[in-house]
Amino acid sequence: MKILPMEKAAREVAARLREEGHIAYFAGGCVRDIVRGETPKDFDIATDAKPEIVQKLFPRTYAVGAHFGVIIVLENGFQFEVATFRSDEAYIDGRRPSAVHFSSPEEDAKRRDFTINGMFYDPVAEKVIDFVGGRADIDAKLVRAIGDPAQRFAEDRLRMLRAVRFATVLDYTIDTHTWDALVANATSINEISAERIRDELVRIFLSPNKTRGWDLLDSSGLMRAILPELDRMKGVLQPEQFHPEGDVFEHTRLMLQFLPEKVSVPLVFAVLLHDVAKPVTATIDETGRIRFSGHDRAGAQMAEEIMRRLRFSGAETEATVEMVRQHMVFKDVPKMREAKLKRFMARPTFDDELELHRVDCQGSHRMLDNYEFLLRKREEFANEPIIPPPLVRGTDLIALGLKPGPKFGEILEAVETRQLEGDLRTREEALEWVKREYSPGEQR
Repeated sequence: MKILPMEKAAREVAARLREEGHIAYFAGGCVRDIVRGETPKDFDIATDAKPEIVQKLFPRTYAVGAHFGVIIVLENGFQFEVATFRSDEAYIDGRRPSAVHFSSPEEDAKRRDFTINGMFYDPVAEKVIDFVGGRADIDAKLVRAIGDPAQRFAEDRLRMLRAVRFATVLDYTIDTHTWDALVANATSINEISAERIRDELVRIFLSPNKTRGWDLLDSSGLMRAILPELDRMKGVLQPEQFHPEGDVFEHTRLMLQFLPEKVSVPLVFAVLLHDVAKPVTATIDETGRIRFSGHDRAGAQMAEEIMRRLRFSGAETEATVEMVRQHMVFKDVPKMREAKLKRFMARPTFDDELELHRVDCQGSHRMLDNYEFLLRKREEFANEPIIPPPLVRGTDLIALGLKPGPKFGEILEAVETRQLEGDLRTREEALEWVKREYSPGEQR
């Protein structure tokens, strides 16, 4: 089997430590991947060499957690986390131990989170070293905490979300004792930073198995703790003729099922949040019909608050909010004038919005008329830029004797509208039209 450059560099780091008389094993997720027959995405190395020794042995290093025995080694363009075998004292902040003691491989394995991540691999002997039963749990497709699961979760609350992530991404079952401890401690998840929570949620919902992730977050109580707005969608009934699938919660879950395997962060979070305001906007009119007036606008505001709470980037937040705000516009696209339709389709979030609209329909009434209409239009508009270069600019208006001011924007938009609808095709035609419609004497 061919060894890829990253693994070759990792083996060289381990070999250098071995040459100096130290133990050096691959550790953690890369060993899990090796046992599963997958190509590791990165390599961590565990050793009995103290941090100061590691720094002397390698010319390019930097300490990210020397107090915890962790040194980053840069080798052949790759970086590797080299950690000294350790045992931990009590965790007082739900993330870091109050002190560490350098120890043996066996002690080090016992402080790790799950058995599938607690194995070592000796790259010289080409042998898995398993003190925690990780190989058996990989064979059984089981996520099991090492030792007492409640203690592991108390040490780092993020491990609860990591259990869900591994079960989702690997399609494994969570061991019963581990699951019981997770459920019992789910409400404490918010003791850790929003950024760490966000990163795990992203990994869960970008997984092809994202619906399973939704179900595990829901049944564990983690969803209620992290995203109570989603939990409130349960039992919110919708008009049956448009939503035969059930309440808002079930509708959103179904939409996840219909998404393709690869999705962007804004798209999947727009799916999660597009109907987030339905619980707060639900009313019943005089005919007895359930309505959610303004849920798109209210939902955009709520989506922005949620995305900011979870510390998403400005770009991801902005795209998600735009998609939530616009998702009801799709019902009107066949009635739009061509200029308005082209502007609607030219927006940067449109492709993801079109996918949001498709799964919104598939997860409810299953009528895809507007989706198919937009596919035809996209093909029709594909031969030229959907928003072509302008025929007229502000300098042209000044040359015609018009005075700069707020009116300029209105004139330029009016020209663009006629250009998009095919009424004006050349610069000359556009200038003549402006002269007729907006002579200097008529400008206000």
